[in-house]
Amino acid sequence: MAEDLEKIRQEIERLRREIERHNYLYYVKSEPEISDAEYDALLARLKELEEKYPQFYDPNSPTQRVGAPPAEEFRAVEHPVPLLSLDKVNSPEEFDEFVNRALRMLGDVSPEQLDFTATPKLDGLSVRLRYENGALVLGATRGDGFRGEDVTANVRTIRNLPHYLLSEEAARLPVVEFRGEVIFHKDDFERLNAELAARGEKTFVNARNGAAGSLRQLDPNITAQRPLKVYVYEVLLAEGKEFESHWEMLEFIESAGLPVVPYRKYCRTKDDVHRYFEWASENRDSLPFEVDGVVIKINRVEYQRRLGEVSHHPRWAVAWKFPSQEAVTTLLDVEWSVGRTGAVTPVAILEPVFVGGATISRATLHNEDEIARLGIKIGDRVVVKRAGDVIPEVVRPLTELRTGDEKDIVPPEHCPVCGAKLSRPPGEVIRRCPNRFCPAQVAESIKHFVSRKAFDIEGLGDKQIETLLKNNLISDAADLFSLKPEQLVKLERWGEKLATKIVNNIQNAKKIPLERFLFALGIPGVGEHLAQVLTEHFAKVVAEEKKGGKFKIDGERWSNSDIFERLRRATFDELVAINEIGPATAQSIIDFFADEHNQRFLKKLFAAGVEIVEPAVESEGEKPLEGLTFVFTGELDSMTRAEAQELVRKLGGRAASSVSRKTDYVVVGKNPGSKYTKAQQLGVKIINEEEFLRMVGLKK
Repeated sequence: MAEDLEKIRQEIERLRREIERHNYLYYVKSEPEISDAEYDALLARLKELEEKYPQFYDPNSPTQRVGAPPAEEFRAVEHPVPLLSLDKVNSPEEFDEFVNRALRMLGDVSPEQLDFTATPKLDGLSVRLRYENGALVLGATRGDGFRGEDVTANVRTIRNLPHYLLSEEAARLPVVEFRGEVIFHKDDFERLNAELAARGEKTFVNARNGAAGSLRQLDPNITAQRPLKVYVYEVLLAEGKEFESHWEMLEFIESAGLPVVPYRKYCRTKDDVHRYFEWASENRDSLPFEVDGVVIKINRVEYQRRLGEVSHHPRWAVAWKFPSQEAVTTLLDVEWSVGRTGAVTPVAILEPVFVGGATISRATLHNEDEIARLGIKIGDRVVVKRAGDVIPEVVRPLTELRTGDEKDIVPPEHCPVCGAKLSRPPGEVIRRCPNRFCPAQVAESIKHFVSRKAFDIEGLGDKQIETLLKNNLISDAADLFSLKPEQLVKLERWGEKLATKIVNNIQNAKKIPLERFLFALGIPGVGEHLAQVLTEHFAKVVAEEKKGGKFKIDGERWSNSDIFERLRRATFDELVAINEIGPATAQSIIDFFADEHNQRFLKKLFAAGVEIVEPAVESEGEKPLEGLTFVFTGELDSMTRAEAQELVRKLGGRAASSVSRKTDYVVVGKNPGSKYTKAQQLGVKIINEEEFLRMVGLKK
């Protein structure tokens, strides 16, 4: 009986691999080997066996592509390798400067030694794909680059994405992660919109929004009905394998059976890149999918590592954008908008016009210096573009079409909302309202406070907040926590059910993770990512100080959080010593907590019952690797590289993905890659697996 079950299991595995191979030939290569009837017969046989032998269930089976049960929400996932965005260039001169800057930083590399890869810049949703032992285990959105959403069930429905890596080399790797783009082909998108319209459902404005909306459906069965495609363009990590070039990486992706980004080109020189960009520009409209530029990467991985990255983008890659799609319309008026920080910026009110897949009626004019530079007037016929095909902006006036009825744009001397006299500090291009109690600033700060990545209070949108302010029910975000249903039911269109629901949502939001609390405060310079950095850093500081008996909070405590109290008492020197915190941001944090108005606001928040949820920090046990940074290269015998990195983190150390002068140890296994060479060049201490095991106490 056991032998029969083993034969059944082997047949099921064989069918799954065979069907996956035919999916690849059909959806990726467009070279089918069998007829539809033969394919259906294979799938029917597999389905029959899986139904008869449920003990062999596998979520990656081709029979599971039609979706899974709907999710209540998407789980957040951390990215082990940040999914950075790309810096942009808009002209041949800017691209040449990108190349020259790279050569200056590399120093010992000649222009003849620098080669490139070029690919179309797909206009869709970036995703991370993780395979373990050859099987797909995770699909996640990019999110903010550091954390995304788990959309595995939805990713599994994409027809051209294999659930198993098809090459033996790729399937042998314990872990390999890829980055790709989920898109619609143009004809598929048009058919989808036609079907939605025929059913009386809302259609998508453009393919990019359609792809994002389709992949982020809570019900995977809906995603399965959408003709999505994914194209892969990067290996994020591959345990046990090193790459010498990005072109080699693309060939590995293709050999693994994944749909590699099409129309890729190896460019021996920067002149080859120029020619490729010209070809892409000329053929943009004839490509099967939407593209908004070309992605160029310096080919050699060694050069990529030497160039490194900044917090938002790598220094070895750039997006050369196509000229933005433009349209002509009339500038009807200019409104002056007051932001959360008091910045007063001009907004163009336009006669509605369709640009780049969206109807535009408002656009940025940036600042009054830009208005003067353009020489623009109210009543002008103007050229409008979507900057980066996303943010609408006014490019220039068509002065030859003026009638003489146009009017000058006059910047306000006083705040258009509160009437306070505006100031324009020397060297700045923005006028600012100095009144921190300006209704516009208050409203924008509260909108930020309740937003999804902050306190995430459902039901409190822009209109609701403006209504509460208008009726003097709140004066700041802390007042939200004192609202009662009986106050809200008196408002127009606020029934008892809605009032009760919103008050409950507010009360349920009182407990908040520290990183989201810091983001909600709107400290200048502290966005979502730096809030996370601050939280993690001071969590470790508090844990170590408590362990050493040094932890002490002098003076009045405001919150229930030791970590928050320690952060708000941090010195400038402590803050600038944190990776990613520069002097300007450090001073901004110091100033925020020193401000008396902010102090009163924080005390008011905590008095209203707001509680900070602190991250769990392991403070018990020995941390023999505390403060040490390790990099692993080559194959280890006793554990996988991922297991070794996790062990380092548990013992207080840091596991990095690349070698630098800050690296303390490079652990070398079998067949080491270029990290070994770089460690030798930099004089970083190199140890073997046995020495590492002795360090962590696993070997005497």
